[in-house]
Amino acid sequence: MSRIGKRPITVPAKVQVTINGTKIVVKGPKGELSRELPVNITVAQDGETLNVNRRDDSRVSRQLHGLCRTLVANMVEGVSTGFQRRLEIQGVGYRAAVQGRNLVLNMGYSHQVQIPPPEGVQFAVENNTNVIVSGYDKEIVGNTAARIRAVRPPEPYKGKGIRYSGEVILRKAGKTGKGKK
Repeated sequence: MSRIGKRPITVPAKVQVTINGTKIVVKGPKGELSRELPVNITVAQDGETLNVNRRDDSRVSRQLHGLCRTLVANMVEGVSTGFQRRLEIQGVGYRAAVQGRNLVLNMGYSHQVQIPPPEGVQFAVENNTNVIVSGYDKEIVGNTAARIRAVRPPEPYKGKGIRYSGEVILRKAGKTGKGKK
């Protein structure tokens, strides 16, 4: 039995879960998410808990068991509390700002980079160098943060660029001068 898959999911009081065959719909104060689960995975609701089970012990079912439980748990957490990713900008003259709903990045290019948020995602900027991507769908929040980081990934010599908060960048030693003869 999957250690992750057999753990029950607690549903907060303000979240409503609807199970219709293989489709699960989760509604909460932050929004609404739905997902189609594989046919060999079932979800059962017992009061305020959800249990994710597999129909048989085939290899595919065992592989999907923990994955589907985590996906459903992320849906419940997202519509109740939401998710956020923090990014840090390092480098002289590099900065970010929010104009309307769009994120505007000045990253040393000859132009500003504008990133429109997908549905259900908000941007916030602190101190011109800290970007917060927040939303209720963990997958979309993570993909949006990755798109922002891809504008100028951190380089290994000085560490300039956009990095996730807490990300460790392995530094390289750079060139050393040639010795005199």
